[in-house]
Amino acid sequence: VEEQVGDVIPPRFAEEPLTEDGGGDPADGAAWDVEDTAAPGAVRLADVGGMREVKDRLEAAFLAPLRNPELRRLYGKSLRGGLLLYGPPGCGKTFVARAVAGELGASFLSVSVDDVLDMWMGNSERNMHEVFETARRKAPCVVFLDELDALGGKRSRTQSSGMRNTVNQLLTELDGVDAAANEGVFVLAATNVPWDVDLALRRPGRFDRTLLVLPPDAPARDAILRYHLRERPIENVELGRLVKLTDGFSGADLAHLCESAAETALLDSARTGTVRLIGMKDLLGAARQITPSTEPWFASARNVAMYANEGGQYDDLVAHLKRKRKL
Repeated sequence: VEEQVGDVIPPRFAEEPLTEDGGGDPADGAAWDVEDTAAPGAVRLADVGGMREVKDRLEAAFLAPLRNPELRRLYGKSLRGGLLLYGPPGCGKTFVARAVAGELGASFLSVSVDDVLDMWMGNSERNMHEVFETARRKAPCVVFLDELDALGGKRSRTQSSGMRNTVNQLLTELDGVDAAANEGVFVLAATNVPWDVDLALRRPGRFDRTLLVLPPDAPARDAILRYHLRERPIENVELGRLVKLTDGFSGADLAHLCESAAETALLDSARTGTVRLIGMKDLLGAARQITPSTEPWFASARNVAMYANEGGQYDDLVAHLKRKRKL
């Protein structure tokens, strides 16, 4: 039957068959989407509103040594190891990482747990290796590991040998970041729960530098609100009042606030048949109905800051909690 209708029915699969040496494996192709941050319109640190402490820390730990190789050699500053961004969800860790890549003019390779983990034995480790191989080919390149607690969780807590092997592979790749073959590969990672990350990943030479990314400060909230209201029909909006009222809101909370206010005005216009603009009443009403999504995170982080701050690795978190009188 296949011979009789073969010229009528199109082929079911388009890929080439595997060769004996595996050269036809689709995974050998460009499986990773690498973003070119040198292109016009790419995100820079100047596009990150507020967050002065975060920018200063990035400049001291990461950007200044990279921009000044002569001074780096003079002072013996090492670039070995990666930078771990941590903090409550929705506060811009991924955006900051992309801005760092843009500041360096480097390619940006974002990797999540779904990109790496595979049900077949050995494929997860292979995928992790391919991530770094792609970064080496695209150097200078920033590799951003999102949700590091999922990719590099504590091996003592997992029963899966495949997951432990994946963490081992990540450790191996990180140890090679300072090698000559890996010149120009910079590793950033983000997590909401750094206390769940395997301890071996936190030792010097791996993710030994950490940066706490807190909810946006007042200048950042002003910039975020302006961004999300820029194309919406608004009138008489007192941004200063709104900024004060949203202290503790994450960037995602602020986006949701603007969306809720727009929804209220839209429904009102639909009911009355008269189109009206989004006013301060809509925004204030939305702000009062939204509970900051960062509160549960700080409740958990408070316990860590009080009872699990070995070696002072969460001193910046302790300082913030004391400033906010939550500790």
